[in-house]
Amino acid sequence: MTKAAAQPAKTASQPVSGRPIALTIAGFDPSSGAGITADLKVFAAHDIYGMACITALTVQSTLGVRRVEPIAATTLRETLACLREDVIPSGVKIGMLATAETVGQVAAFLSDTKMDRQQVVLDPVLRSSSGRELLNAAGVNRLRAELLARVGWITPNLDELAILIESEPLRRQDIPAAASKLQQIARQAGKPELHVVVTGGHLDRPDDFLRTPDGEEAWLPGERVETSSTHGTGCAFSSALLCQLLKGAKPKQAVEATKAYVTGALKAAYPIGGGKGPMHHLFGIVS
Repeated sequence: MTKAAAQPAKTASQPVSGRPIALTIAGFDPSSGAGITADLKVFAAHDIYGMACITALTVQSTLGVRRVEPIAATTLRETLACLREDVIPSGVKIGMLATAETVGQVAAFLSDTKMDRQQVVLDPVLRSSSGRELLNAAGVNRLRAELLARVGWITPNLDELAILIESEPLRRQDIPAAASKLQQIARQAGKPELHVVVTGGHLDRPDDFLRTPDGEEAWLPGERVETSSTHGTGCAFSSALLCQLLKGAKPKQAVEATKAYVTGALKAAYPIGGGKGPMHHLFGIVS
């Protein structure tokens, strides 16, 4: 019998079909309103295949977060390396990171992975809606210094933006200047081309604000949806934005389509749990 010829080592590649693959790096929410499982639902709703790397386990429900247990940095690093050896993602959504060490591991992964930085969206999850700290001061500092230089988009809400630029609470009229300041911080970290989308769900009129790297600014009008199913809106927004970018949408077009998706998911939501329930992420394909 002759021995089979040795097979060449597999190298990381995109799927032969050329269809995009999105990677979410975020925490696990057992209620599936936010985090990894919500992201995967958003990817599926946009007909994009999703992969996932969990940064932290949480004990939570629609009633709030009770405890956060970060994944060991070695496990996180090995997971990302294992995925990269097989498939280079087309884009990455980054959510809750939980620790400064995790921020560093994700920054290192992006630095070592050859991909379009404009297809990397950071949702800076710093506090839960109930006020629990989800990334400490050391983690926020490392996010500014290391991670901002390796992403193309960031989607803070008003409170997150204030923390990132070390400001007092912000008002609507403060947003343009605050977004510009965040871009200045990114430039100092080595990232001259950062798109900032400030989500306006906490404003009286839920308009979002977009500032592009070349200084173009746009307010994108929103619609207030009367519902208690608002858990995970930031997660869904950033994941849907990544999907739009992977489909080739231009910046303003991508944000407008993302807002339309989130609004539709809020309108289609049905009651789950006794607190702030999830949106209906799959409303376009599941009744």
